[in-house]
Parts: sequence; C-alpha cells; structure tokens
Amino acid sequence: MNDTELLWRASMTPRIPEYPFHRVPKVAFMFMTRGPVVLAPLWEKFFKGHRGLYSIYVHSKPSYNASSHPESPVFHGRRIPSQEVEWGRVSQIEAERRLLANALLDIANQLVVLLSESCIPLYNFYTVYSYLILTNETFVEVYDDPSLDGRDRYYLIDYPGITLDQWSKGSQWFEIYRDLAIEVVSDRIYFPLFLRCKGECFAEEHYLPTFVHMKFAANSAYRSLTWADWTKGGAHPTEYPSTNVTFELLNSLRNGYGRRCEYNGRSTDVCFLFARKFPPTTLDGLLRIAPNIMHFSKA
Repeated sequence: MNDTELLWRASMTPRIPEYPFHRVPKVAFMFMTRGPVVLAPLWEKFFKGHRGLYSIYVHSKPSYNASSHPESPVFHGRRIPSQEVEWGRVSQIEAERRLLANALLDIANQLVVLLSESCIPLYNFYTVYSYLILTNETFVEVYDDPSLDGRDRYYLIDYPGITLDQWSKGSQWFEIYRDLAIEVVSDRIYFPLFLRCKGECFAEEHYLPTFVHMKFAANSAYRSLTWADWTKGGAHPTEYPSTNVTFELLNSLRNGYGRRCEYNGRSTDVCFLFARKFPPTTLDGLLRIAPNIMHFSKA
C-alpha cells in the first residue's frame, strides 16, 4: 500500500466495542531510526519472555541496507516501508503517521510508543507494560513556550483554524492510546496546515502537542514518559558518553532526579519509563549494568 491507502485502512475502527474473541492487549513499540536499532541487544533483554504482549515497528532510512548490519532476532523483519526523513521538517510527522498506521493494522495494539534508536528502557517490561495499560491517560508533552523556539514558530506559516493561544510545544516522543492514534492518522484538518511549510518548522515539536491541546486535553497527562536532558541548551538534548553510564546515572534517571508526578490521580516517583540520548558506544556499559537494576526476565 502507498501512504494514502495505508492511512485510509488504518483509520477504520469497529463500531461494536466488545470483542467477540479473547484478546490480550499489546503495546506497539515504534522506533524511528536512521539505520539499525543500535541498542538492540539491550532491547532484546527487555522484551525477552513477553511474546504476545508487544509489537515492534521500525522506520529507517529507505537507503539503509539491513544486510550490512545483521538484525537481532526481536527486530528481524520489523521494518516498515519508509520515506526519507529530514530533521526539523514535516517529513518527521509523516514518518510518525506511517508508523502509527502500521501499528493500527493490528487490532490488539491498544497503546503505541514512539522511540528513537538512542532511547533505552528504564524499567523492565512488566513494569512498563503495566504502567501503560493500566491508565486511561495519554502521555504527550504539552506546554506553552513564549520564546523564539515556541510561539514565534507560529508565525513561520499561517495556521488558519489554530490560534496562538492554542499553539503548543512538546517532546516528539509520546505514548498514546489507540483511539487517539486513529484520530492522528485520520486528521485531514490540522495536519495539512503543517504540510504547507516547506522548510524547518519543527512540526514534530508542535503538531501533536497542539492537536492534543485543542481536541483531547481531557485525557492527556500533558507529559512524556521519555526523559531527555535539555539543561545545557542547544538544538539537541544531552548525549550521554560511555563514561557516564553508571549505576548512579541509571538510578537517577529511574527516579526522575527526585521529582514527583501524577499517575491515575496519585503522586508517584515513576515519572519516566524511557530515556535518551544514548549513542552506540554506551551499549557495553548498559548491558553490564542495566539488567541488574531493571531485573529483566531470565525466561
């Protein structure tokens, strides 16, 4: 299927809510990458023993040749037909919608998570799965940024139907329920407005936060579950070198550096389930330290 056919097929939803067959809900893990999932051995340990509770989809560059980098078993055959993606451009949102549409084709996928090749899990699969499945909230970061990197981007192009006070910003990395994912792939009102921008409009930081703020605020936690360190400023978050991958770092990320957040109406210190950015050079350290902290399955 081409993209138009794919989005049309994914937009369909059953009119009868009760399933006539036994169904175990799955979480779809969607990876947007340049090439291979370079931290795949760590994710292998994360997924081990939980078949039937997850699906995996990978959107990589069309030019990526998988034969030059052997795929690990859990990621084998999970790449979807892709298109070129450019940083800061609307093609990033098109790739997200492509991933969402593929995930929606499996009726068992009840929640979808967007990750990059530099993301890692902070907890074991059971903890992550339970956290996601047992809440009715969706996790999309939404906030008002009055700076040049926020409201001023509203003026890069005319957005009729979206007012400045509705214009929002947030992390690209989200965790959303199936119902919202269907609305995203079916959106023929707001997404076409972003397509009008042919340059760097950073749509990945504005389209979904604005869409959620305008249409689905009631069920949104207004936060992402993916940690990134922006304290140093710049266009990209802090990248953790291999020398920084320590027991102390992972524990700090797991407890959100001491912050509290709300989950199902209660205060919790489990604010983040994933973290970035971890380059390939951190893999050995992560494999050595993470399994003991996160208690990965030995099944």
